[in-house]
Amino acid sequence: MNYRHSFHAGNSADVVKHSLLIALIRALQLKDSALTLIDTHAGCGLYDLEGEEAGRTGEATQGVLRAFADRNPLLDDYRAAVQAVNVEADALDMPRLYPGSPRIMAELLRPQDVLILNEKHPEDAYALRGAMRGTPAAVHERDAYELWLAMLPTRTPRGVVVVDPPYEQTDERSRITATLAAAHRKWSHGVTVIWYPLKERSTHALWKDKLRQLGIPKLLTVEHWLYDADQPGIYNGAGLFIVNPPYAFTQGLPPLLEALRAALAPEGHRGEITAAWLSE
Repeated sequence: MNYRHSFHAGNSADVVKHSLLIALIRALQLKDSALTLIDTHAGCGLYDLEGEEAGRTGEATQGVLRAFADRNPLLDDYRAAVQAVNVEADALDMPRLYPGSPRIMAELLRPQDVLILNEKHPEDAYALRGAMRGTPAAVHERDAYELWLAMLPTRTPRGVVVVDPPYEQTDERSRITATLAAAHRKWSHGVTVIWYPLKERSTHALWKDKLRQLGIPKLLTVEHWLYDADQPGIYNGAGLFIVNPPYAFTQGLPPLLEALRAALAPEGHRGEITAAWLSE
């Protein structure tokens, strides 16, 4: 699977991922101590929904545009984050620009927080530096898994690592599993968010079993299945693995997940979005 950000900006997976990322960071910021936010696969940082790549797939129509058309107040924080990069548009207008995770995290920074971004693809790294101009973000151009481990433990008391790869390589899941195991040994109290696409439930169950075997005590899995049954050979949804989510985040999760399911369900399908502890 090739999941370069620019082709899929603003799709249903982005809506879920960014809604949950905002809620997670806000929950962590209920405490005053500084956070380090790290994005290992940062992409370009900002995307033109009317550009050639996003326009080729048109996936934003089933993602961010649905979220803007749905007026559920539980999605207000997400809509505000998208609206922040569309400053010339009215608050109810459909956005032309879409912020990637780096821009969303930059909007959430407090003075004491730190933002570290990494993007190995040279063209995307160049675009990322442009998108983050005027923010305090540090931008690296390194192997994502090397950087992940090199930055741990964070210099601030707490931190979040966001891992959002394109899944171009056949060994992507095994590299994530091995690096997560090493990262947890170095930084057992840290928060880690791993995004993944969903194609087949049986294949995904195998990966969950391998992650379960790592023995991480607090590992939450959020799965968003778009269709009521697997659609063979196509993208069926996406999810997040979240290590050490704070209590304030998990307590507020059920109504937010229901709001996302309702806003993003394809016509003729109810869809399903669930959260469950992976720990044995």
